[in-house]
Amino acid sequence: MRNVAVAAVVDVCCVLVFVAIGRANHEEAASLTGFATTAWPFLVGLAIGWAVTRAWRRPLALVPSGVGIWAAAVAGGMALRAVSGQGIAFAFVIVACLFLALVLLGWRLVTRLVGARLSAQKAG
Repeated sequence: MRNVAVAAVVDVCCVLVFVAIGRANHEEAASLTGFATTAWPFLVGLAIGWAVTRAWRRPLALVPSGVGIWAAAVAGGMALRAVSGQGIAFAFVIVACLFLALVLLGWRLVTRLVGARLSAQKAG
């Protein structure tokens, strides 16, 4: 159960970092409302990814959890941005795909590699 909560918090933090960096790079006002307006579509997409992949079963797995969560965060986030009247420029979609892949899949990969290294040290 602890892994599930930690994984969910790390995923949410990844999305929030993405939003914070994006807003800072575009010199958008640092208002809480603006931040929330930008973040909610991706957080909902993230939640959809968790539900569709049933990530709570294997939250650290790259496939299907990580890939499904990443795809849903991007696709769901962009779809919700579109229906809510927010922009979805092509360059933004590419940046979102790459950055969210890096962080949502990256931390899972690092966790897997560190776990394998620790297991090898215990065994040998």
